[in-house]
Amino acid sequence: MTARINQETNHFKARASIMSDYSDIYGRIHEAREVTADIARVTPLDRSSTFSRMSGGEVYLKLENLQKTGSFKVRGASYAISQLSDSEKEAGVVAASAGNHAQGVAHAATRLSIKSQIVMPVFSPVAKIQATKGYGAEVILHGEMFDESLARAYEIAESTGATFIHPFNDKNVIAGQGTIGLEILEALPEVDVVAVPVGGGGLVSGIAIAMKTQKPEVEIYGVEAASAASMKISMETGQPAPAEKMDTIADGIAVKKPGDLTYHIVRDLLTDVVTVEELEITRTLFHLLERAKNVVEPAGCVGLAALQHGKIDIAGKNAVAVLSGGNIDMSFLSRVVDKELVRLGRRVRVRGSILDRVGSLNRVLSAVAESGVNLVEVSHDRSDPDIAPNRAELILVLEVPDKSALKRMLVLLDDRGMHFELFED
Repeated sequence: MTARINQETNHFKARASIMSDYSDIYGRIHEAREVTADIARVTPLDRSSTFSRMSGGEVYLKLENLQKTGSFKVRGASYAISQLSDSEKEAGVVAASAGNHAQGVAHAATRLSIKSQIVMPVFSPVAKIQATKGYGAEVILHGEMFDESLARAYEIAESTGATFIHPFNDKNVIAGQGTIGLEILEALPEVDVVAVPVGGGGLVSGIAIAMKTQKPEVEIYGVEAASAASMKISMETGQPAPAEKMDTIADGIAVKKPGDLTYHIVRDLLTDVVTVEELEITRTLFHLLERAKNVVEPAGCVGLAALQHGKIDIAGKNAVAVLSGGNIDMSFLSRVVDKELVRLGRRVRVRGSILDRVGSLNRVLSAVAESGVNLVEVSHDRSDPDIAPNRAELILVLEVPDKSALKRMLVLLDDRGMHFELFED
């Protein structure tokens, strides 16, 4: 009994010692909340019955996709820039970003009439590039990956005297992001688990410091894309380490190597870092759009993907997934929707041949309409040498409400002497 009490006492002392290391940042988090009160929104914490049912826990969504500039990044950028001296503000700021930090810095700088230059990877989503320019920044496209943009931003800062605003490895930036943790605790004091997207680690570091200081028992999980898992690799190797590959649709968290500061905070305060696969990300993104009516970018939904796909056990627990951003390219979103509709069997293709004469196509379309199936696209080919001269091949792209409607359509076509079947490439 005495041994157990001593063990618990030692654990408490060790935890208290660790938290004292971050008391400075915790103080800045509270200051950041006051400083950014008229800039950053207090975003909703919304319970999701859909994701609660899927995961077995009580799931709440922290909707940072509804934040100004479309992501949480405006919090850290605004606070960091507010702390600059007058001479630093006059010299301007420079940053590197795949898009969300870019918009946060641009918005915060323009608001204070400060010149900003943002270096972005050349393959950044067009929507993020245009939005960053729209907030008043000079955008410089450089490098294929974030780390190349980061190196160029450092060069610009050194040559121009502008202040570099780091996207994650900075105490003030971390403090700004940590205001989310305060909001979660106030909205849901009984929270048990929080799942947070991880790129460089600034967001999860700030949330962990804010929440673990007030509620040590809360479990904080970082979530990365398996195809860009630099923080998980760093945790396994015991030091900041580069990811083995960088091949993910979650461009907002595609960071080659975490910062020294964020790595140590994650190591000290997080319960674990887990990963999700690309298809798990897109399926969660689709469910958010269809069920929760929330537009979220791939990087922004990895935390929820971890809950939905069982990477974090939340059975019987109150869990929060931070939806960190909603700045998604519309063409990419369209591809995600199309692929998911096909996977779910709600968009199908059927192929068959018809007599190449007047009225044949009308008979096909009539059967489609009668069956309650929606026609999306028709491909009509009479030039294929393998098709008889008096026939034409049709490929129909259809949206079907259920399998019975598709079956009904195929039967109707058969009854009219036109055989069609499901077709896949």
